Amino acid sequence: MAKKHGKKYMNALALIDRTKAYPIDEAVSLVKKMADVTKRNFDQTVELAVRLNVDPKYQDQMVRGSVVLPNGLGKDVKVAVIAQGEKLNEAKEAGADFVGGDDLVQKIQQGWLDFDVLIATPDMMSKVGRLGRILGPRGLMPNPKTGTVTFDVAKAVKEAKAGKVDFKVEKAGIVHAPIGKVSFDEKKLLENALALVKAILAAKPSGAKGQYIKSMAISASMDPGVKIDIFDAINKAQSIE
Repeated sequence: MAKKHGKKYMNALALIDRTKAYPIDEAVSLVKKMADVTKRNFDQTVELAVRLNVDPKYQDQMVRGSVVLPNGLGKDVKVAVIAQGEKLNEAKEAGADFVGGDDLVQKIQQGWLDFDVLIATPDMMSKVGRLGRILGPRGLMPNPKTGTVTFDVAKAVKEAKAGKVDFKVEKAGIVHAPIGKVSFDEKKLLENALALVKAILAAKPSGAKGQYIKSMAISASMDPGVKIDIFDAINKAQSIE
């Protein structure tokens, strides 16, 4: 049974041609226009959805990575660091909200999860590994590929605070990632979107064959999605420094 949408959603839908793939800057503009029509009572998150020609069940077709968005995400990111010795002080000075060693591991084991990003030093991963069943399903497990397992905790904390986004392809071959808020101006949203597209292109796995990006869409969290012309987006993403 088809999902019924409210009046606000349908009014926003009337602004777009669902059969058309728009240039990425035009798609961003339409997301902003739809948000003006729907006037939600909160600052919606804008998300990019990219369908890839990969099957993530094969290791050589797995796509994951991270990108520091040039204009951040428009929210205060809570960062926790599990480390020991001098690295605890480095994390504090870099702006981490919570730091600790065995005590923080135990706290998380007991169900505390009041953070958005968890960073750990490699020498603590034998202990952090025990938290996999708690952190894994929530996407909070530190990983060397996304820079959250590192001895350079200061850099990792600063990047997380600046709006670093980790992305990973889902079972259906789609990457979903936030690129900001509808309150951002169009230029900032476009810059963030292109930075993410460039990072996904750079993360192309060795097993990907044929056309890597199959489709792309952008939407605010409660509004309709706008299809993006993938060749326009790729060309613009590759042209940024």
